[in-house]
Amino acid sequence: MSALDGTGLRALLVAALAIIVLGGTIDLALDAPESWASFHAVFELLMISGAIGIAVVLWAGWWKSERRADTLTRSLAARREERDAWRASAEKALQGLGRAIHAQFVAWDLTPAEREVALLVLKGYLHKQIARLTGRSERTVRQHAASVYRKAGVSGRAELSAYFLEDLMLPTEERPEGD
Repeated sequence: MSALDGTGLRALLVAALAIIVLGGTIDLALDAPESWASFHAVFELLMISGAIGIAVVLWAGWWKSERRADTLTRSLAARREERDAWRASAEKALQGLGRAIHAQFVAWDLTPAEREVALLVLKGYLHKQIARLTGRSERTVRQHAASVYRKAGVSGRAELSAYFLEDLMLPTEERPEGD
């Protein structure tokens, strides 16, 4: 980050505007113009007024920006809490589903290798991908998958997935009567 971002830029602008106001005021006082309608006096007053106006506008913008940043920070913190709560809730549900799937794999008497392949099939991986992930040949993965399907009494990956997900339902939304 450079020295002229955030607080450093603000300090520089405040100092520059303060110098303009102070310098213009001192110059006007030292000149002691006979008429305030002279070009020099009007020019100095416009510079001083402009510097004060710019300072007010900048201060208001900084104040609004800080309020927005605070609001966004609080909103972000709330979203993070919401996300963390959802993750904790989903994690419990997924652990329960994982235990149920594992129990069914045990009931089907799947070997550890078959369980690993079956889980990856359920996750949607292709045989070639499973072979790469597990360090087995694609032929071995296909044999494990076929053994899983036979032991589970299903015809393939779609029926295997349906076995676990067929009764999964999203909660129904309550609808007002008459809809």
